[in-house]
Amino acid sequence: MADRITANLPSRDFGATEAFYARLGFTRQWRDEGWMILKRGVLELEFFPHPDLVPGESWFSACIRVDDVDTLHTEWQAAGLPGDHRAIPRLTGFFQPGEAPRMFALVDADGSLLRCMGNGG
Repeated sequence: MADRITANLPSRDFGATEAFYARLGFTRQWRDEGWMILKRGVLELEFFPHPDLVPGESWFSACIRVDDVDTLHTEWQAAGLPGDHRAIPRLTGFFQPGEAPRMFALVDADGSLLRCMGNGG
């Protein structure tokens, strides 16, 4: 297996988190009472229980880098998530903050922010 690093994000409820990410193409690789791993191709997210998390106050985040960010955005749009900047969960359109790479963002149902960009950026 190649070297790697994976995001570790909070989940108020593993069942709800798994259902949310299933809409985005992730499937369960591992789950017990203290840990869950979801995978979509080479993308892997790990979750730990955090039942008292307040989604609107979450500061958890991760970056997802893919070869084709436009296709990923199109596929995730099919989940029908709102784009309102206050909604949790939500999926944004593309933006480019300053000199940073062009990206879009996903905020999951627990308030975790995933910045999604191309591998070149």
